[in-house]
Amino acid sequence: MTGVKEKCMGDLLLGIDIGTSACKVAAFDRDGHVAASATGDYPVYYPHPGWAEQNAEDWYRGVCQALAKIWNTGRVKPEDIACIGIDGQGWSAIALDKDGRNLTNTPIWMDTRAQGICDEVNGRIGADKIFALSGNALQPSYTTPKVLWYRENMPEVYRHTDKILHANGYIGYRLTGCITEDICDAYGWHCFDMRRGVWDYDMAREIGIPENFLPEIVNCDQIIGKVNAEAAKETGLIEGTPVVAGGLDAACGTLGAGVIHDGDTQEQGGQAGGMSICLDDYQADPRLILSFHVIPGKWLLQGGTTGGGGVMRWFEREFAGEERMLAEKTGESSLVQLNKEAEKVAPGSDGLVFLPYMSGERSPIWNPDAKGVFYGLDFSKTKGHMVRACMEGVAFALKHNLDVAEKAGARAEVLRAMGGSSNSLLWTQIKSDITGKPIVVPSSDTATTLGAAMLAGVGCGFYKDYEEAVSLTVHDTRSHTPNPENAEVYRRNYEIYLELYRDLEDLMRRNGQG
Repeated sequence: MTGVKEKCMGDLLLGIDIGTSACKVAAFDRDGHVAASATGDYPVYYPHPGWAEQNAEDWYRGVCQALAKIWNTGRVKPEDIACIGIDGQGWSAIALDKDGRNLTNTPIWMDTRAQGICDEVNGRIGADKIFALSGNALQPSYTTPKVLWYRENMPEVYRHTDKILHANGYIGYRLTGCITEDICDAYGWHCFDMRRGVWDYDMAREIGIPENFLPEIVNCDQIIGKVNAEAAKETGLIEGTPVVAGGLDAACGTLGAGVIHDGDTQEQGGQAGGMSICLDDYQADPRLILSFHVIPGKWLLQGGTTGGGGVMRWFEREFAGEERMLAEKTGESSLVQLNKEAEKVAPGSDGLVFLPYMSGERSPIWNPDAKGVFYGLDFSKTKGHMVRACMEGVAFALKHNLDVAEKAGARAEVLRAMGGSSNSLLWTQIKSDITGKPIVVPSSDTATTLGAAMLAGVGCGFYKDYEEAVSLTVHDTRSHTPNPENAEVYRRNYEIYLELYRDLEDLMRRNGQG
């Protein structure tokens, strides 16, 4: 690893985003304009209830696929790339042996198989002690219990494991041969000291994590290495192109949305939902998620939900056959058609309320057994009612997290939206109405890859600092303000939303326990 900033020859920055449904790769000029972009697909595997896995090799193949598409456009040449930044979904547990071979599929952030392990470790060590160090409650979605699950259920994998990586760390390793842990993603481990940004090896031993599993911690904008000969052959990149460590996808999206000052807040509209509030000082709450920002010296207090844009993708896949057929004739996408159906329905969906717990739920309820629920169905309800209720349910989950954050002392004033969901004017307005917050929408589709590219730009000297990077690259496209006429109906439905979960929580947990 170089660990130093260096001037680079190309005039474009490359951002690589390892998402849940696909990887996105985009090349940006210094002003944040996209020169070319492409995606690479890969599956999610659901072998058992509560399990959700992906293969890290699929991620790398997706990156190679997307890069090939970019080169084929003719708009970007490999020698144009000055530096590469990588972001990825959090809480992976990619097991590598001493030769750098991937040993098994990794459980991803939606996976909740390790609840029993969390119960045991919290009972043995003390949930309060773990939280005091790591700033995060020990929950099955995180990296820590997944590694302990390997020990109990895949002893051969565990025995041969030398290092555990997160998604962006794995892609960085495949490109450079260097193994690192960026400081932002380290929050997945409960032996990470969230105040000091270092490993606590005493806690690692107490939890049962071997020290050698934990890679060297580096800053997100640190150049970890350069594209090696093998990766150059596989990706088409130029050998020697520098690569920075990168960081968590939500944190890079937060940077790409222009959130760099204390109190600035990102609203996440990708596969998952939630928010990230930028903090100058350490501020944790066991109901929420705390990580370092990708910007040195700052934290992100996050709310992460399983129900985000993925809810609409699920609904479209299962219930929009008619719209898909019509799309072939008219060219209007099925999602746009569903959006128009929802627009016909009054705010509050005529009493239809949706709990968006489609893969258990993360913050603030932390219930792996939580389920999605429609309440208020009757013969008067239409597909449009269900679509709008889905949108409102995701917005209620966002409000729930914002309310908890405010009680913890972190108040968001304005939300800066990112992700595909923010392309829907209706959905964004619903979120503004329900949360009571103004929402500003930058270039939402590119915020995450842009954030990764900005890390690369600071790392290689394209930008002198993050203030300059944001001022040059983040371009607001529109804004939304809360409509006071809708406040009362949403207040009532939000109370129903909270009461529904309180009333169903015991039933969900009993059902989940079989």
